[in-house]
Amino acid sequence: MADIEQAPQQTETAVEKERDGNEAFLVTFSPDDPENPQNWSKKTKWGVTAALTATGFNRIMLSTIMASAINTIAIDLNMTNLDRLFITNVWVLIWNLICGFANSKGLLLASRLLAGFGASAVYALGYGVLGDVWPPEQRGRSLGIYLLVPLLGAAFGPILGGLQAILAVASIPFVIETYAPLLLHRKAESLRKNTADPRYYAEIETREEGRSAAWKLQNSLSRPLRLLMFHPIVQIQAILGAINYGLLYFALSSFSSLFVSAYGEPVSISGFHYIALCLGEVAGAQICGPSMDYTYRKLTARAGGNSSPELRIPLMVPGAILTPIGLLLYGWAAQYNMFWLVVDLGAAVLSLGMQVFGTTLQAYVMDSYPEHVSSASAATQFLRSLTAFAFPLFAPRMYETLGYGWGNSMLAFLSIGIGLPSTGLLWRCGAKLRAKKQSSY
Repeated sequence: MADIEQAPQQTETAVEKERDGNEAFLVTFSPDDPENPQNWSKKTKWGVTAALTATGFNRIMLSTIMASAINTIAIDLNMTNLDRLFITNVWVLIWNLICGFANSKGLLLASRLLAGFGASAVYALGYGVLGDVWPPEQRGRSLGIYLLVPLLGAAFGPILGGLQAILAVASIPFVIETYAPLLLHRKAESLRKNTADPRYYAEIETREEGRSAAWKLQNSLSRPLRLLMFHPIVQIQAILGAINYGLLYFALSSFSSLFVSAYGEPVSISGFHYIALCLGEVAGAQICGPSMDYTYRKLTARAGGNSSPELRIPLMVPGAILTPIGLLLYGWAAQYNMFWLVVDLGAAVLSLGMQVFGTTLQAYVMDSYPEHVSSASAATQFLRSLTAFAFPLFAPRMYETLGYGWGNSMLAFLSIGIGLPSTGLLWRCGAKLRAKKQSSY
């Protein structure tokens, strides 16, 4: 009886030994394999990109979706002044629906908190999906669009709140699995079943063999933190991205009030100046996407066909230069009450530089961590969120003390003093830093 009970274990061990080092049974994608997400049709790839972009639009729109009704909500509630993308879509829609029927400020705040919990998924998963379906030499355009369109959600949120459900439903056909290791695992399972040969295996199975579900979950959830703590590439990207994002929110928090206090414009008119920031973002996306793909292909060809993430870096330099130029133009034009169009031009240059720098930096990290793009993105999102929260808190006090000229000059010095040296460091030492990184698995 004991021998019978041990037979399955012995058989499994024999199969495992036969698999070891036998690449004949390792399941991979062939160069033209239609199951490989990077070999999908352009229509499907752009459909997936559009679904991600629409989801990102919804997420950003959440932050301003209640703006047009905030006064009514405050009166009614006695408030003071003080896995899967589709599953998260449904989660967000449900909790936002509850917001609409909230009869207390506690329920409203709790509902918004839980809606935000679901909304965060796209920021962690979006870059990973784009990395799955677009090869490095075609990644620029999709990144530019993905990073641009959600930013428009902040402006359209108060107007198009009802559009959220329509976008979520329209995205359903393109919410499909893109993670290559999981697709290969499913392919290996299918081969084992159809051939009755248990020796077929995917690489992810050898790494996770014998691991419990709890270990897999713990390992996945802790990976962003481990990347942030031990991987220099992610640390540098997190710091640069956080500063870039913080400076943007710094400008956003003070831009409208500038035209009210210094130019005497009514609040209803001052908000239109945000169009300058939007135009800068649009121009940055349109310029950066095609330029990134073109530059990457040219530099790869010049290197004899040897591509590397560091080939993204040259395009970061214009962004690192344009950002402080925009800050200085915007700040000193405001300081001397120059014609409002000059201030708007400075703001547009600022947002253009940030868009170019941020998009290129994100592409660099995606290329550096192709298997764990989502975890790397989640690791950097933490610092970005902190600066987006903290920078606007001291913006009014800084401008009161230093004025717009010297205040923005200080920000410009901070931007160029960190941006350019870091870009040079990645160019010269990026390959060495990546070679020394600990396993991201």
